[in-house]
Amino acid sequence: MTDEFLSTPLQFVKGVGPRRAADFQRVGVCTVEDLLLRLPRRYENRAEVVPIARIRPGQHVTVIGEVVTSGIRPTRRPGFRLFELVVRDASGPARAVFPNQAFLRDVFHPGQQVVLYGLVEYRQGLQISNPDYEILRDAGDEPEATIHTGRIVPIYEKVGSLTPRIQRSLLYRILSELPDDLPDPLPEPVRRAHDLLPRRDAFRLAHFPPPGASIADLDRQATPAQQRLIFEEFFLFQAGLLRRRRLARGERKPHRILIDDRIRESARQVLPFRLTPGQKDALRDIVADMQRPEPMHRLLQGDVGSGKTIVALIAALVAMENGQQVAFMAPTEILADQHYLTIRRLLASSRFRVVSLTGSLSAAKRRDVLAEVGSGAAHLVVGTHALVEKGVSFRSLGLVVIDEQHRFGVAQRATLRAKGVNPDVLVMTATPIPRTLALTTFGDLDVSTIRGLPPGRMPVRTIARSETRREEIYRLVRQALEAGRQAYVIYPLVEDSEKVDLKAATAMADHLQAEVFPEYRVALLHGRLKQDEKDRVMAAFSRGEVHVLVATTVVEVGVDVPNASIMVIEHAERFGLSQLHQLRGRVGRGSAASTCILVSPPRLSEASRARIDALVASNDGFEIAERDLELRGPGDFFGTRQSGLPSLRVGDLVRDRRLLERARQAAERWVTEEESAASPLSAYLDANWSSRFGLVEVG
Repeated sequence: MTDEFLSTPLQFVKGVGPRRAADFQRVGVCTVEDLLLRLPRRYENRAEVVPIARIRPGQHVTVIGEVVTSGIRPTRRPGFRLFELVVRDASGPARAVFPNQAFLRDVFHPGQQVVLYGLVEYRQGLQISNPDYEILRDAGDEPEATIHTGRIVPIYEKVGSLTPRIQRSLLYRILSELPDDLPDPLPEPVRRAHDLLPRRDAFRLAHFPPPGASIADLDRQATPAQQRLIFEEFFLFQAGLLRRRRLARGERKPHRILIDDRIRESARQVLPFRLTPGQKDALRDIVADMQRPEPMHRLLQGDVGSGKTIVALIAALVAMENGQQVAFMAPTEILADQHYLTIRRLLASSRFRVVSLTGSLSAAKRRDVLAEVGSGAAHLVVGTHALVEKGVSFRSLGLVVIDEQHRFGVAQRATLRAKGVNPDVLVMTATPIPRTLALTTFGDLDVSTIRGLPPGRMPVRTIARSETRREEIYRLVRQALEAGRQAYVIYPLVEDSEKVDLKAATAMADHLQAEVFPEYRVALLHGRLKQDEKDRVMAAFSRGEVHVLVATTVVEVGVDVPNASIMVIEHAERFGLSQLHQLRGRVGRGSAASTCILVSPPRLSEASRARIDALVASNDGFEIAERDLELRGPGDFFGTRQSGLPSLRVGDLVRDRRLLERARQAAERWVTEEESAASPLSAYLDANWSSRFGLVEVG
């Protein structure tokens, strides 16, 4: 028995079969190894046996006794029956009740010795309700021989028809069949350096802990066995990322990028202002990458309003001056249109043609744009996911810029990159990435960070107000309007919903126009409007013809109206922390002092209060991102499952961040000093890396 056993499909394992295998497959568990890496979600200490005479209501207890009687008892509810069992130990009898489990009459018989674990309740007398059970082979058996009771018991999340009990039995059988020389993907020097258990022991002890193990440590995944498996997962992921990064650096671009005085002067001509130190540093990194023979793979992150777009534009200008085309992809048409208008304005005096490619183009216009892109007449193409569709081909794509990259799937990014021959890739995000996510989602990228705001920008003042103080809220908005400024009012919904008690944007826009700000013009913007209507509303707001823009989160990124100086976010408790920060970033984009008002009900949950307090306390997007990661966890950090996060089975990027750092360092040493094409770990990564971590290879 070798690693072939670990790769055995579950449907061929005794006790599984096609139906149960299908249930497992729905949660990504397909092989024996997958199942072993699916650790219990918690543990219960069922080791202490309580005499029946001492059980009391409200306790979870383990009792051992002899079956006295068993049978089915009907109830007043049609079709609902109870299976009852009476067991007795030396101290007295107890009743166990199993709802709607008539099959148990073929399981229990008088004279059996059984172990029961469950909640004691008082219902027409004391009873143990729906307990877990174990039947001992004879009266002389000890509780240590059991799986489900009389020990520290693993509790697994139910999957379809697979109860925790079924999974326990299955895992116990599989673990008993594991060989002593089970193959271990961790190199021996790594195991020794970090004092890690052998893999076989880690599997066994993580699923069936030894007597006396700490339940608190087990539930925190902090035992040596669990830590070994978590370290393994992080190490394998990081080693795969670093190998992929090294292979990418072995690629070569078919073109060269050169910088001379002519290009420097061209860049100075389009710059609308002096770059900040952070922008200069980021641009220096990017241009240095572009001049190398291997393609660039770089993440540019910066807080809301830090000036990433102008840095990307200068990089685009460098590529175009060297005869290369540029693709600039944004997640929404509003953002793509804004980038298009900004870039076209800044490049108006240059010789480069900028075109837009979005899903709303007419068929005739789309044909014209595609022809220009294919011939090379269009030098820079700004678009949405329409850029990755079939039929879009470039004459010489040298630079790919992807804005708000976490809103695109990994496959979409790969498809766009594949439209050129090893082009440089620059991905940007205004959602600052905590280090733990940067080491996973972007571990194959070099990272540049722009900190600070451009000259003249001031931090946004953020205040929290109960919705009972609406007169004060509207007074602050009116003061801004009277000063000639504009306002956003953000709502989480578009239409009234019967399921949630929220004010809808549509109804409130009418209310604000008719009753609150009748002398000003109020408009509504949301994702369900047709594109030409969105464009009309946004253009009117940008020109100052609309004074109050009532909107949903369609304005979360990209909308840039410097005259807007106040934002009201209704039902702020319904938004994620990073999303609130993104929304807040729509104001404070001019020189005027700006305010963001977070409106919520008087009573808030602890989590909602923590989010709002964090936003009031800080304008630093990086600090907020770390706090948001702690509050929400990595899976929901971006608000999308297309973020490229790996599928981690045992590790948690928040809880285990220190272990991630250790694993990263160990992986770097291995890739640098020990890796060879013939090593078992290299073979394991080649065969399993992408599928194990649920990632599509980029490029």
